[in-house]
Amino acid sequence: MRIVLVHPAGSNWILGKRDVASSANRMVPIGLLSIAAFVEKAGHEVFVHDCLGPEAEQGIEKNADAILKLLPDLVGFSATTSSFLNANELAVKIKSKNSKIITVCGGVHVSAIGAKLLSDFNNFDYFCQGEGEQTLEELAAGNEPSSIKGLIWRNGKETVVNEPRAHLEDLDAMPFPAYEKLKGFPKGYNLPLFSYVQFPGATMITSRGCPYQCSFCDRSVFKRGFRYNSATYIYDHMKYLHKRFGVRHINIYDDLFTANRRRISELCNLLVTKPLGINFNCAVRVGHTDDDLLRMLKNAGCLMVSLGIESADEAMLNRHKSGVTLEQVKDTVKRIQAVGLRAKGLFMMGLPGETKETIKKTSDFIISLGLDDMNMSKFTPFPGAPVWETIEEEGTFNNDWSQMNCLNFVFVPKGIESREDLDQFYNLHVKRFYTDPDWRRRFRKRIWQHRRSLWHILKNLPAMLSAKNTFEPEKSD
Repeated sequence: MRIVLVHPAGSNWILGKRDVASSANRMVPIGLLSIAAFVEKAGHEVFVHDCLGPEAEQGIEKNADAILKLLPDLVGFSATTSSFLNANELAVKIKSKNSKIITVCGGVHVSAIGAKLLSDFNNFDYFCQGEGEQTLEELAAGNEPSSIKGLIWRNGKETVVNEPRAHLEDLDAMPFPAYEKLKGFPKGYNLPLFSYVQFPGATMITSRGCPYQCSFCDRSVFKRGFRYNSATYIYDHMKYLHKRFGVRHINIYDDLFTANRRRISELCNLLVTKPLGINFNCAVRVGHTDDDLLRMLKNAGCLMVSLGIESADEAMLNRHKSGVTLEQVKDTVKRIQAVGLRAKGLFMMGLPGETKETIKKTSDFIISLGLDDMNMSKFTPFPGAPVWETIEEEGTFNNDWSQMNCLNFVFVPKGIESREDLDQFYNLHVKRFYTDPDWRRRFRKRIWQHRRSLWHILKNLPAMLSAKNTFEPEKSD
């Protein structure tokens, strides 16, 4: 079967502002590439169309035409909440021009909501819940829909939800993601600015699932288990990216990259004894990171580690990210930097229970930590997250899927008067971090290391200035 897998554009910026997200960070659709490699290995002809790619056309009509030119028998979409409606628009256009094409959609939004979506969006023939590799492969092979686990389908006017599919247990049996199917990879897919010193970059995921249950995290696809690639597989994956595509920096987007200490020790040993000449970034969990582990990461080529902190209010932490204390955060940041690694803090503004006071407390804490980098996301209640069940009781919620991308405040907690106030607090405290004299002094010392990022800014100067202006606090009368 001839298959086109589509990464829909969706909404990737702030409502009412010029979308410049891809200028600062264009991410590889890694899950879609994993499915592409798996299905191709089964004998199908597979193409990937990235609507956010460096060579993609703008607009539904042009993207639909580009997909149709590939003469697909089946078009599969992988959609987040904010991109699902865009995927539907593409499906409508594709079906209107060739109704025989099979359309199927998967991803976190589908996995969280399920059968109701198929009733409401009739230009999709099938939905895949959970991991999509085997489900799509069996569908492409022509298996009876009733026999395919993880499939949602129509039997006449009835919507049928099949038995859930068991997780893929042996992740080492998976082929490497089909990076080669992305036009412009790797140089057209830029990592976040100033997060790398070598170029070009790429992304990897080396595990699935998480045993923790943060209130805001949607686990609809991978659930709470924890499965992972072996150290040898990860090393070979890195080597493949380096040899085949010239990649010299890798961002590893696992939630819990260092959870299994033994595999990290083995991986670091491989990278030290058989160096590839690459750097990488990864995430660690606060309170579960010893000095020896950090030194191993540094010696293996790690540049920066991220740690989820979310808030500096203890009541907020206890509710939304249990098991993390502020003292542990301070200690972990100090030890990360003591071995020569950079520390990046991940925070979230606007969670249920947030007030002007908790925001100020978090902002002060961020400055006190002396972080090398910081990311502040705007809390978004997703359908599969634990907090979803009570979100209407916690404040004002605008259930607009197109804005649910962690860059728009669709939820305003009871302790904040308005969305406009939240936006103003957000802009103020993001700008506060990047204008802090101590942070700027640290940044200036390594500015030459980031000449690639500086060159990227110059090439995209209008978009970068637009992004900068977005975070200027609005002046009050």
